[in-house]
Amino acid sequence: MHGTRGRPVRISSGEELAQRLDAAPAAQVDAATWQVSGVDLAPLADRLLGQRLEGTTFLGCPGDDDLLTALRAAGALVLPVPAGVPLDPDRRELYTPAELYDGPEYPAYPETLDARVYAWTQQPRDRDATRVAALHDHGIDEALRAWAAPRRLVGVMGGHAAERGTPGYREAALLGAAVARTGAVVATGGGPGAMEAASLGARLGSLDETDAAARLDDVLAHLAPVPSFRPSIEAWAVAGRAARAALDDVPPGPGVVGIPTWFYGHEPPHVMADVVAKYVSNAVREAVLVELCTAGIVVLPGAAGTVQEIFQDACEGYYSSGDTADVPPLVLLGREYWTRTLPAWPLLEALGRGRAFGERIAVVDTIAEAIAVLTR
Repeated sequence: MHGTRGRPVRISSGEELAQRLDAAPAAQVDAATWQVSGVDLAPLADRLLGQRLEGTTFLGCPGDDDLLTALRAAGALVLPVPAGVPLDPDRRELYTPAELYDGPEYPAYPETLDARVYAWTQQPRDRDATRVAALHDHGIDEALRAWAAPRRLVGVMGGHAAERGTPGYREAALLGAAVARTGAVVATGGGPGAMEAASLGARLGSLDETDAAARLDDVLAHLAPVPSFRPSIEAWAVAGRAARAALDDVPPGPGVVGIPTWFYGHEPPHVMADVVAKYVSNAVREAVLVELCTAGIVVLPGAAGTVQEIFQDACEGYYSSGDTADVPPLVLLGREYWTRTLPAWPLLEALGRGRAFGERIAVVDTIAEAIAVLTR
C-alpha cells in the first residue's frame, strides 16, 4: 500500500517515531502518511534512511544539512522552521483567550504569546517564515471549520472604538444576547469595542431579555472604570476576565467565537470568546469570517474595516444563485449611521435591486427588528 495517501499520521516525539520505525519491516511501513513535527532526527538518522520516504513530511525537525539533504533525496518533504518563531506551524486546535494571554494570571502584555506573534509578524519574513505563517493559518482554518460545522453562526460586525460604559457598547452587548437567544453562535472579529461587547452579551443568551439586561448592567458597572485597552492592555484584559468570571453561574449559551488577525495586532483580542481562531493573514481571516456566518450578519456602526466586511459579504450574496434561501441575511443596525454618516446602505440597496440578494438585506433601527430579519 505504499504510495497511497491515507489519514495523516502525526508524530511529534522521538519516542513515537522510533516505535513506528520498529513496528514493521521497512517495506511495510507506509511513511507517505507520516507528518513528523519538531522531532530531533539525528538519533534516528540511520533507521530513517532505511525507509521508503516518498511523501513523508518533516516539519521543523532539527538535523544536520547532510541528513536533511538525504531525506529530500529519498522523496521526503522537509520544511524548516526558522529559530525564534513563536507560531506553531503544525497547529491543529483553536486558541483560548487564556492561551493567547499566557495563562490565567496575565503577565505584562509584551510577554504574552499574542504580543510575541504580533512582533514577529512585523519583521521582514523570508520564504521559510512565510511558509510557517501559511501552515499555521491552514491549521487554524481546518480547526475552525470543524468547530463551526455543527453550529449556526451569526456574525456581529462593528468597530473597535466603542468603549465600555457607553450606550453603543451596551447596545452591542444586548444584540449579542438577543442573537444567542435564537440559538446561534455569536461570531465576531475578536477584538475590542463592539466585538467584545457582543461576545460578552452572548454569554447571557440563556437568560430571558429582562434578566439578561439586569445581569449585563451589573457587569458593565464593573467594566466601566477600564473603558479601553489604552493605555493598559493588561488592565483591560484583567477587567474583562473578571467580568467573564462574574457570569460563571449563567448557563452556557450556544457559544462565542472570535476570529481576529495579527494584521491588526495593535488591537488585542478580547477574553469573552469560548474559542479564538486567530490568523496571520487578514485576507484569509476576513473571507472565512464572512463565509462561516451562514445564519446571517448584523452590522453595528464601524469604520473602514466594518464597511469592508459589509461589501465582502454583499459580493458573495450578489453573485449567489437566484434562490433567496442560499443567501444569509445581512442587516445594518442604525439607519441614520448607515444612510448618512457612512452611507453604505444606498449602495447596498442599489446592488440588491432585482436580485435574490436584495430580498435578504435590511437597514433597521432596533435590535428587535434585526432579530426579526434574521429569523424570518
